[in-house]
Amino acid sequence: MELINRILYNLFEVHPLHTMVVHFPIALTGAALFFVLVALFRRSEMLEQAAFANIALASVSIIAAGITGMRDNIDIYEGVAPNAGAKIVLAIVLFIITTLLAFIRWRKPDVFYSSGRVLYVAGFFASFAIAAVLGFLGGVILYGF
Repeated sequence: MELINRILYNLFEVHPLHTMVVHFPIALTGAALFFVLVALFRRSEMLEQAAFANIALASVSIIAAGITGMRDNIDIYEGVAPNAGAKIVLAIVLFIITTLLAFIRWRKPDVFYSSGRVLYVAGFFASFAIAAVLGFLGGVILYGF
């Protein structure tokens, strides 16, 4: 029992939780972009469905990353982490884009095969680009510029 208590203490009190959670939105937006691009070239409905699943999961994981990021900003950086304002704005934009992509795809399953395909795929590019910028800004907080 002592080992479990030490692990839980280190996970939630010592180690910043945000640094563990933040990898999910980055990986999921990257995977979604990869799958949608391969689906374009292969004309694969299954790969487009994988892209949809990844972007939907990314929108959920952004919430977890945002909550843990704000918690760590308050607990570790006393609310003054570098670029915190920019990260919050970018995270909100990322959440809106990924949620809109997932919602549009859910409501209109044939969007990938319609005239809206260009905007649909552009949304995947935008979501991954914003996630990458957020990752860079997070690295600035940890390692400096």
